[in-house]
Amino acid sequence: MPKFSANLSFLYADLPFADRFAAAAKDGFPAVEYVSPYEMPADKIAAILQQYGLTQALFNLPAGDWAGGERGIGCLPDRIEEFQAGVAKAVEYGQALGCRKINCLAGIAPQGASADVLEETLVANLKYAAPRLADAGIQLLLEPINLRDIPGFFVSHTDHAERIFDAVGSDNLYLQYDIYHTQIMQGDLIPTYERLAARIAHIQIADNPGRHEPGTGEINYDFVFKALDRLGYDGFIGCEYKPMADTSAGLGWMKKYI
Repeated sequence: MPKFSANLSFLYADLPFADRFAAAAKDGFPAVEYVSPYEMPADKIAAILQQYGLTQALFNLPAGDWAGGERGIGCLPDRIEEFQAGVAKAVEYGQALGCRKINCLAGIAPQGASADVLEETLVANLKYAAPRLADAGIQLLLEPINLRDIPGFFVSHTDHAERIFDAVGSDNLYLQYDIYHTQIMQGDLIPTYERLAARIAHIQIADNPGRHEPGTGEINYDFVFKALDRLGYDGFIGCEYKPMADTSAGLGWMKKYI
């Protein structure tokens, strides 16, 4: 049976961030994830996780000026020092929170930039990050993101991610497989998962269109979850969707799986 992680950057948005942990635990989530932990002291988050018996499933490397529209800095040639400092900060938080998976957001390609230079930068940054996270017992992930929600995002397809993985050549670089993004960009959800299963360390979900709860769109999540069970996926599945109304009231889809 699937194990679900509440993405607190999307769920319980009516609550202050620190209060979302309790709401997730009350609704039966065993784990949480979110875009960024860095706005709160690590020891405070660790205490909240312990209080509610929650596992920290995932968070991202520092992703630049999120409020200003940045979505990662991994491919940006003028931000390498910032990226490297972010790796150290992420390791610090990962160890404090007991988090064993940290995702790298590649970022939005600057207009007119050379794709070759951006890819060389991302590969070099991942080569820098992978062994440092490995030394801390943390897996490094890379996530393709669809171009409709984030126009210009540098890595939007699993084929591109595979090419980057081959260029990095690290055994500590994995795929964050987001079902929603994959459905938009390429479809073929389960055959793609099966082909890449050895490289997939975390899964996220939302339905399409709308990025709402499973069961509100075109993706047959009952089929998807059964297939993931059959194929041996035993990690957390991050619920990274926009609730159509109240988060707790909309969790009926999840009840038959927990």
